[in-house]
Amino acid sequence: MAISKNLAKLVRSLETKKGRKKEGLFVAEGPKVVADLMAVNSPVRLIATAEWFASAGLSPSEQDAVVTDDELRKVSFLQHPQQVMALFPLPSLPDSHSFLPAPHSPLPERVLSLALDGVQDPGNLGTIIRIADWFGIDTLYCSHDTADAYNPKVVQATMGSLARVHILYVDLPEWLAALPTDVPVYGTFLDGNSLYEQELSSNGVIVMGNEGNGISSEVARHVNRRLLIPNFPPGRETADSLNVAIATAITCAEFRRRA
Repeated sequence: MAISKNLAKLVRSLETKKGRKKEGLFVAEGPKVVADLMAVNSPVRLIATAEWFASAGLSPSEQDAVVTDDELRKVSFLQHPQQVMALFPLPSLPDSHSFLPAPHSPLPERVLSLALDGVQDPGNLGTIIRIADWFGIDTLYCSHDTADAYNPKVVQATMGSLARVHILYVDLPEWLAALPTDVPVYGTFLDGNSLYEQELSSNGVIVMGNEGNGISSEVARHVNRRLLIPNFPPGRETADSLNVAIATAITCAEFRRRA
């Protein structure tokens, strides 16, 4: 079938968090992103060209829509649609909560996690998910005011890494407070100690803060290792700060270099 008015309306509703929550669905687009997500979950509906179905070795179901490139362009969230759009079920909360550590229980050895405190730009969040995937960090703890990981812009920016990284929304200060006091909790601050001169562990939590305000005071009180990514050369007038996704990549790379 082609794209009906009801299907087009459903797709457009998934652009908002309210719509995604109501329908229990999110949108993924492009052969790579869709293929990576299909490796771990089955889509509820596919909207794709005949060429994509043929290349994927799939036959469209009654729920799917076989469309032309022009028809796909009318519902796509991308400037340049890429043959396929898929509607996937949102992960259920019970499944997500099962990844949370029990209060005051130690984190597993050699397991590094990322925590985001109010990262609000969808592009930054998607890039950080991709960074986590690259550096073997499979769990990302997000404060409730962090951008929605299932926003179409975030999903696209992950380039499929959303399939391999668990995204959990928690009360971040409460979650950090529940960790044992000997768990390393790292955070990046402009008044921290140089990342390259500090001892870094193979387990613990790395906290990254909001694009404009950094790590909040409520979260900062639970950070027991304050880090700084130094500019070069020291003392030279430079930008006020680094983009949070770039800072995340630099920090994760240094942790993994020492592993």
